[in-house]
Parts: sequence; C-alpha cells; structure tokens
Amino acid sequence: MNLRHIIPAGVLLAALVVAFSAAYRVSESEQAIITQFGDPVGDPVTEPGLHFKVPFVQAVNRFEKRFLEWDGNPNQVPTRDKRFIWVNTYARWRIVDPLLFFQRLRDERGAQSRLDDILDGETRNAVARYDLIELVRSSNRDPDDVLVEGEEEEVIFNVIEKGRERISREILERASTRTADLGIELLDLRIKRINYVDEVQKDVFERMIAERRRIAALFRSEGEGEAARIRGERERELQRIQSEAFRTAEELRGKADAEATDVYAGAYGRDADFYAFTRSLESYEKVMDGDTMFILGTDSEFLKYLERVR
Repeated sequence: MNLRHIIPAGVLLAALVVAFSAAYRVSESEQAIITQFGDPVGDPVTEPGLHFKVPFVQAVNRFEKRFLEWDGNPNQVPTRDKRFIWVNTYARWRIVDPLLFFQRLRDERGAQSRLDDILDGETRNAVARYDLIELVRSSNRDPDDVLVEGEEEEVIFNVIEKGRERISREILERASTRTADLGIELLDLRIKRINYVDEVQKDVFERMIAERRRIAALFRSEGEGEAARIRGERERELQRIQSEAFRTAEELRGKADAEATDVYAGAYGRDADFYAFTRSLESYEKVMDGDTMFILGTDSEFLKYLERVR
C-alpha cells in the first residue's frame, strides 16, 4: 500500500473518531449537562435524540429524569412526651433543574448525602414537636366513653390533633423549601417504621397489656350484668306463665266441679235413693283398699247398703 492510499485512509479514520467523539445520544429517561474543562456550558439537554458537542474538549454529564428514591437510616429521636423511638423514613424525588443540580451537588451521590441532612433533620424536628400517639396513628378512634371499676379515668383513647399522615406532609413541606435551590423536587415522604427503643419497649408493652386487661374486665362486668338482667326477666316470665296456668287450671276445676254438682243435683232430684247409693259406692272406693281396716258398728250409716246386700 503506497502513501497515496494511506493518507486518505488516515484522514477518514480521524474523521470517524472526531464524529464519534462529537456525537452523543440522550434517552427519554435522561437529561444532560455539557461541561468544558469541568464547567457547564450551554443549556441543559432535556430532549431525547442525537446531539453534538465539541470533541475531546467537552464532556456529557447525564442525570435521571425518572423518580428517584431516598431511604433514610433509622434515627433515635425523643418525642414531645419524652418517649425515645427509632424513626425510619423514605422519600421520592426528582431532578427538575439539572444545571442547578450539577452546580450545587454535582451528582446523585452528593444529592443523597444532602437529602440525608435535610430530611433526617426535619424528621427529628417534627418528632420532637409531637407526642408519640400522634406519630403512630393517623385518625381518632370512636370508642364509647367507659369507666372502669368506678374510677374517673377514661380508658386510654387520646385525641389525635394531626396524626401520622399530616405530620409526614408537614416534614415534606418544610424540607421542600430547603431543596428548591438544589434543583430537586421532593415528591413524597413517608414515615416507614417506628419502633420503641429497648429501654422503654417493655414498659410500653406492660402498659398496653394493663389497658387491654382493664377493658376486658369492663366488658366481662357488662356481660355479667346483662346476663343477670336476662335471667331476671326469664324468671319473671316463668312465674307469670306458671301463675296464669294455675289460674286457668283453677278456673277449669271450678267449672268442672260446678258441672258435677249440677249433675249430682239433677240425679238427686230424679232418684234420691239411687243418688245416695251411688255416692256411698264412690266413698267406699276412695277409702277402702287392701291395707285399710275399719271397725264399725252394724248400725253405722256408712255400711247400711252393704248390710242390705247381706
């Protein structure tokens, strides 16, 4: 190969190298800042596609357009009512001004470090402003107001003024004012987990157990009272039914006796001797059996019909 062919090939190769160095592609999930000797030049590149820069002199710095996550480390923080707890939070954020972001933070690692300071600090401040109950619940319960064993102490149901969700939003709002000049937008922040420290966990559990036992004793007492009321009503109803049954039986017995008396009276009116004979036989049947012994005179009225038979 002679010099005439080598020179054009070298020029072509150099042109290709320059072209590849000058061209760069930005994807839909990216945005870029062009720097020259470490300093940003021009406007941020936010449109996807093929773009060009000065080869060998300028560099491309790429940043995410998508939402990014921040996961904080657990922090031990005292609440307003002096309860020490472990608080763990997480947040979502995005880069809205890549030029400002690059100037202030350089890259995502710097952003994560800065967010650690801002979000952990605002979380500690918020926890210190509220009682523990505000951080672990988001709404008020709706219990009946009950008293236990005559005490004037209500079963523990504290009133929630803000709650966990509103406190999370408050942390987000305060932190957003500090991240606005960093080219960052905070999208969401949540309290992921709250745990008691070991020193107070046992005491808290004992208080919770005592509260539940007190409530259980109250419910048992109410149940026993209701059972006694039901038993009393049942006894009264049983007595009423028995009384009505006895009255009805007595009325029927009285009617039967009256009808029997009418029958006997009618029989006596038709044949007095036969009536007397029949009644005597009934008397014999009632008072005489195999174990009965009578000693009567022969002139006894009780035996007059038997005497006649003999």
